[in-house]
Amino acid sequence: MIIHSLLDTDLYKFTMMQVVLHHFPGARVEYRFKCRNPGVDLARYASEIREEIRGLCSLQFKDAELSYLRSMRFIKSDFVDFLGLFRLNEKYIDITPLPNGELDISIKGPWLHTILFEIPVLAIVNEVYFRNTQPQADVAEGRRRLETKIGQLQADGLSDLKIADYGTRRRFSKSWHEEVLRTLNTRLGAVTTPVQRGVQLPQLAGTSNVLYAMKLGLIPLGTMAHEYLQACQALGPRLRDSQIFGFESWAREYRGDLGIALSDVYGMNAFLRDFDLYFCKLFDGARHDSGDPFQWGERMLAHYIANRVDPLTKTLIFSDGLTVPRTIELYRQFRGRCQLAFGIGTNLTNDLGYEPLQIVIKMIRCNDQPVAKLSDTPSKNMCEDEKYLAYLRQVFEIAQPAA
Repeated sequence: MIIHSLLDTDLYKFTMMQVVLHHFPGARVEYRFKCRNPGVDLARYASEIREEIRGLCSLQFKDAELSYLRSMRFIKSDFVDFLGLFRLNEKYIDITPLPNGELDISIKGPWLHTILFEIPVLAIVNEVYFRNTQPQADVAEGRRRLETKIGQLQADGLSDLKIADYGTRRRFSKSWHEEVLRTLNTRLGAVTTPVQRGVQLPQLAGTSNVLYAMKLGLIPLGTMAHEYLQACQALGPRLRDSQIFGFESWAREYRGDLGIALSDVYGMNAFLRDFDLYFCKLFDGARHDSGDPFQWGERMLAHYIANRVDPLTKTLIFSDGLTVPRTIELYRQFRGRCQLAFGIGTNLTNDLGYEPLQIVIKMIRCNDQPVAKLSDTPSKNMCEDEKYLAYLRQVFEIAQPAA
């Protein structure tokens, strides 16, 4: 079985799930799977994937796992009590192989009972695919590439550059993910020899994966994902204010903790219109996940300055398809101008010389209403209702993308 623990997922699933329990316990949602790689035949693995998901649905949280979650200051005791009774239910997920080789995966049911499907299901699809197509995986090549990345990060002048692992959903395999993290923790996570300005601090900031954070003593990282702000389109009082409603609901739940706002559900222009002086001061920073990261960073810094907020007190997190060289470029542009963090996913956990799968599971409906994001990267948009997309663009004053 690929997934052995319900903690083998990203932290932001739990932080969002707690908000759902306390604020939107009756919400019903629908998610759909998409593979962006052309010509990949996943349909042939449908029964194998289904069997792995059956195993996933047999899992419950162990006492030690619940104790670990309870130790986090922002996780509330009633939520942990709920998780102690929680199991994923197979009746909420449907897997259908299509004649063209595509795989239709639909998740539909109460948000509270379906939110934990996404990350382990994507990890299952990845591992099933690669163990069938690359049964003799070239782990030596993966280790060589990882060693190159570590060397690049340890170059002169980069001692303050910190990276985090965001690669659970697209990892080559569970065992490779753990090896990568153990290697990074050994090479980048420990305090190293003193340098001229003092002691060099760890360059591995942590991991989004809660299980490996617990096992390896790393810091678990994450706040919110797109699905949270998308669902607010159906749950808030008015569509135009749904982003504001989402941020305010988040702040009511966490009271200053987990203060990183996701900026690209409606594009950067709409985000900056809503992210006013109040939110600039209230939130610790923002996360980039689509569009040009250099332009995004400059606009965020200018926005803070325009709102009389010192950028040095705020954190910019970059997490969109990062490689180590790209991370270094961004670090050099923004170092000393704000606090920085970098989440690297696929390039850490699925870089063994094979083309990684570009697979996603996105929320498409909430309470029987379409929901969507209007990303700064149009190819990342995912909605089955074109009329709703057009309406969303009109409401948030977003131009129709060029054909």
